[in-house]
Amino acid sequence: MKASEARDLSTEERKQKVVELAQELFNLRFQHEIGQLENPQKMKQTKREIARLKTIINQKSGENTASKQ
Repeated sequence: MKASEARDLSTEERKQKVVELAQELFNLRFQHEIGQLENPQKMKQTKREIARLKTIINQKSGENTASKQ
């Protein structure tokens, strides 16, 4: 998911996506430990997607706080 696509989502959709990706990362780590993970780069991509979404969530909440003042 690109940053522009993530910005188009609502806050609740972003939070839900973070939860889904965290669960996926857990599964990828488990697969990696037991030797069934075919693409180790998928873990890296998932971590980056989580970070990207969390960053956008924080930016949007900062904008909301600044606009209230």
